[in-house]
Amino acid sequence: MKETQFTKQFAEFKASLGGDPSVADREAAFAFFESTGFPTVHDEDWKYTNVAPRVADNWRVVSGGNASVNEGAPAFNFRRNGFTALNLAFADVAVVRIPSETSVVDPIELNFAAEDGTAIFPHVIVIAEAGSKATIVETYASSGRGFTDSAVRVVVEENASLTHYRVQKDSAESLNYGSTEVEVRGGGSYDSTNINLGAALSRHDIEVRFTAEGGEAWVDGLYMLSGTQHSDTHSVIDHTVPNCTSHQTYKGVINDNARGVFNGKVFVRENAHGTDAQQSNKNLLLSETARVDTKPQLEIFNDDVKCSHGATVGQLEDEELFYLLARGLPTDLAKNLLTYGFAEEVINKIGIDEIKSELDAMVLNRLGTEI
Repeated sequence: MKETQFTKQFAEFKASLGGDPSVADREAAFAFFESTGFPTVHDEDWKYTNVAPRVADNWRVVSGGNASVNEGAPAFNFRRNGFTALNLAFADVAVVRIPSETSVVDPIELNFAAEDGTAIFPHVIVIAEAGSKATIVETYASSGRGFTDSAVRVVVEENASLTHYRVQKDSAESLNYGSTEVEVRGGGSYDSTNINLGAALSRHDIEVRFTAEGGEAWVDGLYMLSGTQHSDTHSVIDHTVPNCTSHQTYKGVINDNARGVFNGKVFVRENAHGTDAQQSNKNLLLSETARVDTKPQLEIFNDDVKCSHGATVGQLEDEELFYLLARGLPTDLAKNLLTYGFAEEVINKIGIDEIKSELDAMVLNRLGTEI
């Protein structure tokens, strides 16, 4: 074990919890963190993302630690990496339960913001009970050099339908790590859209697992980066049972010296016949120094499936640009319109007008244009 900047803070935090039954789980998680530390580029899943310069900062932990860490969801995989272990140790738990056969009209909003110099550890458990329907809006808006280390665990029970929007718009100096673990049961529907616009460095790990037949999931996203931003998305979609469908479309718009990383794995297990899994990652580079590392993967252990995957990295199409220029548009506006259209395919999935309008404005502001 080695002492870290969090050692004393964890001891004080643990003492504040008294006899809370979650203490043993938190101790195990913190012990794992102290033995492994934060992930490094020597770890295969992190070889394109160096967190060392960012995690060298000092933060003051802010956490309420106000609920059990294992309420109604599968056990949390805190051994995924140092971030997930640290999250469970300091977890500020909130439980969202959507009652069975209930349709919740208004979006359920989850808003998180780390102030400059602070670290927060949101840990949200969402249970969509059988036959329910709801929309979750998860938003991150940290200021200054804030550090957010979040975990969201979702269970979509039989014939439930959950729409999940995740919008990360932290300040340009912040650090954001998030893990999302989803279980989809028989006939369940999970539709996620993940928007990454902010933070100096961000990483999102999302894993969707089908555990009974008839489930369907959409795992879509957009990362739009400029300056020296770095955004990393690792996704896993695991078809463990027959007759489930997954769709994945991720897009990246990368400018200046920014870097995007996308690694998407789709597993089709041996008995998962009737699987339909489609995966796509498309990237638009707006400068000669922008960079993306993309690796979509399929691992299929059954012949009776319909699966496809692909990735593209390129610049704006000359023909499309010529078409707009020929109609009298200035070059910069024409390029911005094409870039906006590329990104808008994902933003258009968002069914809440207020959020969609805000994201439209943020994208246009990033492009330095108005439409």
